[in-house]
Amino acid sequence: MSEINTHYRNCNICEAMCGLEIKYQDNNIISIKGDQQDPFSKGYHCPKAMALADFYTDKDRLKTPIRRTDTGWEDISWDEAFEEITEKFKSIQQQHGNNSLAVYLGNPNAHSLGNSILLKPFTKSLGTVNRYSSASADQLPHHVASNFMFGAGMLIPVPDIDRTDFMLIIGGNPVVSNGSMMTAPNVIGRIKAIQQRGGKVVVVDPRRSRTAKIADQHLYIRPEKDALLLFALINRVFTTNKVNLRHLATKVEGLDELALIAKQYSAKVVADFVGISADSITTLADEMMAADSAVCYSRMGASTQTFGGLCLWLTNVLNIITGNFDRAGGAMFPQPAFDLLRNHTRGHKTSFGQRQSRVRKLPFFNGEFPVSTLAEEIQTEGEGQIKSLITIAGNPVLSAPSGNKLAQAFKSLDYMVSVDIYLNETTQYANIILPGTTGVENSHFDIFFNSFSVRNTVKYSAALFEKQAEQRSDWQILQEISARMTNTVVETYTPEMILDMELKSGPYGAQGMSLQKLIDNPHGIDLGPLKPCLDERIKTAEGMINLLPQLYVDDLPRLNAIMDSPITDPRYPFELIGRRLVKSHNTWTQNSTRLVKGKNPCTLELHPQDAATLGISKGQMVKVSSRVGEIIIEAVVTDDISQGVVCMPQGWGHNQKGTRMTTAAKQPGVSMNDLTDANKVDTLTGNAVLNGIPVAISVA
Repeated sequence: MSEINTHYRNCNICEAMCGLEIKYQDNNIISIKGDQQDPFSKGYHCPKAMALADFYTDKDRLKTPIRRTDTGWEDISWDEAFEEITEKFKSIQQQHGNNSLAVYLGNPNAHSLGNSILLKPFTKSLGTVNRYSSASADQLPHHVASNFMFGAGMLIPVPDIDRTDFMLIIGGNPVVSNGSMMTAPNVIGRIKAIQQRGGKVVVVDPRRSRTAKIADQHLYIRPEKDALLLFALINRVFTTNKVNLRHLATKVEGLDELALIAKQYSAKVVADFVGISADSITTLADEMMAADSAVCYSRMGASTQTFGGLCLWLTNVLNIITGNFDRAGGAMFPQPAFDLLRNHTRGHKTSFGQRQSRVRKLPFFNGEFPVSTLAEEIQTEGEGQIKSLITIAGNPVLSAPSGNKLAQAFKSLDYMVSVDIYLNETTQYANIILPGTTGVENSHFDIFFNSFSVRNTVKYSAALFEKQAEQRSDWQILQEISARMTNTVVETYTPEMILDMELKSGPYGAQGMSLQKLIDNPHGIDLGPLKPCLDERIKTAEGMINLLPQLYVDDLPRLNAIMDSPITDPRYPFELIGRRLVKSHNTWTQNSTRLVKGKNPCTLELHPQDAATLGISKGQMVKVSSRVGEIIIEAVVTDDISQGVVCMPQGWGHNQKGTRMTTAAKQPGVSMNDLTDANKVDTLTGNAVLNGIPVAISVA
């Protein structure tokens, strides 16, 4: 045996960018620990990091292409697979038009250096406008707000959590998620640091989450009422004449018009609807305004709801008018070494709404349509109907709304291909599955998550193990299909070549930033805290913040309607919300034996009074029904959840018939997206609604 060696890399399972120290011998991983010398995570990592070893050794993982036949799956060569795929795609497009082919991109693509760089030219090579991704299941409101307020969808303001004195968290559970649109390892440590320096953390959520339990204050709110609360906080700022734009005084448009609109949303007006007293609302606003620095961070509960677009717009507005934008301790823009906005000119014309989906007329944005419309675009006949599909590192049957409907739609396709390492709930409908390399077999650089980071850092991780001769990397698969679809030779450039060019051309290039410099610094490089940089980063035509984009004004009648005439269906008296688990990330960690063993985590939380009324006790199996489906799930009775609200985790439902899941994984759970409704969306942005789902509960 050879000696034991050490490898340093970033974990690529979630967006926290935790640095890891991996001990290995030959091709065997001995241990995975936090890298104490990583300047960002400083030795912290969550349990998910251990899954990197599990994915690498999983016997159920695919390594060469397989093809579905009438008698089961068969192994085929890469060349045979590529030849059949391109012949089928071209034939279908020739018969039904270029847009009869669609692409779905799953969340892991954002965690892959090769895919992050190669996906744009790949989708262009297919010649179709029908692109869908997981982004429209959880984060479109963030990007739409940034697009219309700051001029670029990827110009996301993040909380300067390490220097703030007051943090308001709405619908987020960053202690469990390690951020989410706020890349921040060890959030629990960062929150405790706020408290230790005399600051305050307030969580607004229908559930007392792990973050709420360590916060200084938790306010229960009714699902989907966050926009009303945000408006009431903004109203308080205006009515107390405490608008404080600081250095942005000459950089903001629409302030007076916004003040007039906010008048109708006083704390007294909205209190009964949101479920928080008027006094608590005004005190919350006053404390935020009184703090030396403060920031409001809104995430999943605010984003994945009927009014997600309004929520993220109003979150930005609140940070701006309280003097907590582009300022230490407030909401700030990162300055990443790989700058996704390097070539984004000011006044760039937005793609939002330039096209609409064929069936439901949902908006097109950032090169894609909302995933909520994918099933109907496949199943609705007529010109432009989707007939073929390629999914890349995604499992939308479990992760997108109306999962059962998506499964039926996939069954009806003329041809389907999946790039994935597993035969799962989505890929089982593919004609061919192409498995790429993963985790420790890939080099890694966080292109996207440095753009959401609470500190400017940079790190490159070489591959730990070389792929086997019969394996292909995801980006090599994409390059091969692109070449065959366009009848050109396979490109010879690698992701590292593009990465090096971008680093040298980026904001730190003049200081010698390059790929070689990162290779020479395997723990990463600290580029410093976030800095005020609005003038450099903003991409609106005149360099101004648009505080009141017209599309949000046009959406207000829809918000007002829930106060004028609340719509309730007595058949579904409860509201379902999702929750995040420390050992789970979307759908793709359930193949790690160590992350799914033990106590069943896929349970339904309900309030003791609701349980008593329904005759339900802890551990009992209950039926949860919505307009589109039903599931059977174990009940947990807890006062952590609001009365009238129930809660279950997303990303479960594995071990469906026809799939291969790690045999030791004994907790397949059930899918929340058998209950969510693809027809229920935030009509402003097209984002899926995964919270506030009307459901009925009964004993199973």
